[in-house]
Amino acid sequence: MLTGTKKGCDHGLCGACTVSIDGERALSCLTLAASIDGSDVLTIEGIATGDELHPLQTAFVECDGFQCGFCTSGQISSAHAMLAEHARGDLSAATFDGSRDDVVHGCSRLTDPEIRERMAGNICRCGAYANIVDAIRSAAGEESA
Repeated sequence: MLTGTKKGCDHGLCGACTVSIDGERALSCLTLAASIDGSDVLTIEGIATGDELHPLQTAFVECDGFQCGFCTSGQISSAHAMLAEHARGDLSAATFDGSRDDVVHGCSRLTDPEIRERMAGNICRCGAYANIVDAIRSAAGEESA
């Protein structure tokens, strides 16, 4: 039994239950299991490679991107999918901040406002947001913005 994905609000508002379904972020509390029969579902347990943590998980540890830990699996799962979305060029509202001087290889640089916008659906009751942003930026290989 996999126990990493958490049930937080049961209304799709907190992001604690975030998983990836066929490479796209999804809230598992709002997803009917029968509707994704045959889909590839990635939970927090599948992000690491065996006993070796994914760089994103390592960054969360090194940047202290968690406090109580309840939201951490959803934060990491969401960030994992978000980095893939950004890498393939998906846009966010923060992409259109009026300054396009930060475009690298067709994508805007992953700035702190960009990370915050893309992670807005994940709530941390402890308020570790600054550390979560640091961890995501670190895993993405971006400089502080």
